Amino acid sequence: MIILGLDPGLGTTGWGVIVADGNRLSHIANGQIKTDSKMALASRLLKLDLELTDLLLEYKPDGAAVEEVFVNSNPQSTLKLGQARGVVLLGAARTGIEVGEYSARTVKKSVVGVGNAGKDQVQAMLKILLPGVKLAGADAADALAVAITHAHHRKR
Repeated sequence: MIILGLDPGLGTTGWGVIVADGNRLSHIANGQIKTDSKMALASRLLKLDLELTDLLLEYKPDGAAVEEVFVNSNPQSTLKLGQARGVVLLGAARTGIEVGEYSARTVKKSVVGVGNAGKDQVQAMLKILLPGVKLAGADAADALAVAITHAHHRKR
């Protein structure tokens, strides 16, 4: 099963693609979709949608997983994150694949074993679970962790 993990953000959306074959996981690719903060909001959301569509067409995942929104102290940032997340959820769902949603705490617990793990711990575990992986950045690492979480939870 090919799984696309997504860590949505308006400025940077991380993505990661893995193959889950039983309990065996393999890394296919990871990266980041970046938008220019000087662009109009609608243009940034369109860029996110177009690049996500390209990823879906290229990797043809059987499932996708998205990290759930956490509440920022800045309501404006939370709204923009929610809009980017909506684009990501719609884009993945449009293909007809199963789309899972996981909290950051669930992702950390699935990958590291504890829900309050730090980003450095998550990245260290990714290198163990996906030998040879070269992370395109923190957002891509988070997306791979979301994909791994989906691989573990889809069996239930």
